[in-house]
Amino acid sequence: MEAPKNIEHQIGGIQNDTLRYGLNSVKSNLVGSHPVESAHQSTKKMQEEMERRILANTYGTAFPMRMDFERQMLSRFQRPTGAIPSSMLGLESLTGDLDYFGPEDYMNDPRESETARPLDTHHAMEVRIGLSKGPVAPSFY
Repeated sequence: MEAPKNIEHQIGGIQNDTLRYGLNSVKSNLVGSHPVESAHQSTKKMQEEMERRILANTYGTAFPMRMDFERQMLSRFQRPTGAIPSSMLGLESLTGDLDYFGPEDYMNDPRESETARPLDTHHAMEVRIGLSKGPVAPSFY
C-alpha cells in the first residue's frame, strides 16, 4: 500500500491560510457578542415570534408560512460579488427594516475603513460555488 504523497496542513481541524485570512487570534474565538447586542437580538426575535402569532391568529396559519417562504427566497437573492455589495432591499422591505435606522447604518462599516482589503472577486466566487473554503473577504489587515 502506498502512502499519500501530500500532507494536509491543518491545525486543530481548521485550515490555516494566514496569507489569505490573516492571523488567528484566541480572543476572537473565545469572546462572544456584547451583552447589549445579545439583548437586542433576543428582543428582536421575541417581537418576530409575537408578530407571527398575531398574523396566524388574524389571517390563519398559512399566512406566516407564506411570509417565511418569501423571506427565504429574498434572503438567497444576492448580487454577484464585486465592488457593490448586495443591499437586500426586498428582504428589508418584507421584514420592515427599512423603517428602522440603527447604529449599523452609520457606524463601523468595514467597507469604509482605512485598513479594508480590496475584495478578491475570484476567491469570493470560488467560496460561493463551493470550490474554496473560508470567508468570502477578510475585512481588515
